[in-house]
Amino acid sequence: MQHSQTKPCWRFFIAYLSTLTLDGTLVFVGLLGELEPTINTIPLLIGRRSVPGSAIGGIAETQEMLDFCGEHNITADSELIHIDEINDAFERLLKSDVKYCFVIDMKTLSA
Repeated sequence: MQHSQTKPCWRFFIAYLSTLTLDGTLVFVGLLGELEPTINTIPLLIGRRSVPGSAIGGIAETQEMLDFCGEHNITADSELIHIDEINDAFERLLKSDVKYCFVIDMKTLSA
């Protein structure tokens, strides 16, 4: 099973770059912020690889990405929580007791 990341992670960035073929492109959607360590651009130049990005994706582009992920069984590691667990989740964040991205089950949101 393949996984998509919901936050920037240096080791995955390097791993994905290494899979690009000649003239390959790795596109980022969303703000990455600073990545440490800095990027060695020699493999990018020699392999004629590119890394473009956009701060946001439009609805059509987002749907295309979700369709692609669905067709290729690419999923995100996440932990589904109920809305009433939000304070506990925040406390876990403060303690660095989080393995995956929290996703709130909106069905648990009371009217």
